[in-house]
Amino acid sequence: MPKRNDLEQKALHFVMNTGYQGVLQSELWRELGASSREGSRVAIKLEEKGLIRREKELEGGRWTYRLFPKRMPANIETIVDCPCLMCQDNARCDPTTVISPKSCERLTEWIIGLDKPPEEPEV
Repeated sequence: MPKRNDLEQKALHFVMNTGYQGVLQSELWRELGASSREGSRVAIKLEEKGLIRREKELEGGRWTYRLFPKRMPANIETIVDCPCLMCQDNARCDPTTVISPKSCERLTEWIIGLDKPPEEPEV
């Protein structure tokens, strides 16, 4: 049987890659090749460490947990829309000057928008 730390790392990686939809705890332990007991312990441990969030869910007439990452993996998509990248005042922008990230409305709106999950395209 793999070491618990190895299972925790694999579990965290798998949960993070599921994104906003999360993964059922039962799917996680199957993916890890672990027993349901070991999979549950790993999920609880990751939750205690503040790395994932567990939400109770009824699936197929049985209660289980859906696991969600607390943080999404970083990639270029996370900053591609940042207004600073194409801002004409970028060279003069500094926290100690009049043109500052502290007072930039476009930057503030973008940061607030980061807290919202992306909208799924309509079918």
